[in-house]
Amino acid sequence: MQRWKQYGGLSGLFAAFLAAGYWGFTATGGALPWAKRSSKALQRGIQEGGGGLVNLGRGIVVAGPIRKGGMMLEFGGLVLLLLLLGIGMYVYVDRYGGFGDGERASR
Repeated sequence: MQRWKQYGGLSGLFAAFLAAGYWGFTATGGALPWAKRSSKALQRGIQEGGGGLVNLGRGIVVAGPIRKGGMMLEFGGLVLLLLLLGIGMYVYVDRYGGFGDGERASR
């Protein structure tokens, strides 16, 4: 494939996704509703006080919609899955010397 066709196709794809993103942004009212919600949440957080994300007496702070929507089991499953994936990748790299980089093969 010629280089100009590759760049042309990539430019066309970028333009299409940019147009779809702009349409979605304007169809939902733009940033104004999110900015209002964000400022209210920040002001409410400042008024109520803060604290650490992990407090042994209180637990781990989870976002309100997850906690109030009854999705704690799904959230916990996702955290466990990502934890196991990270540990598995760590063990794999340690045991087999990486993902084909060949530098640790002399070990």
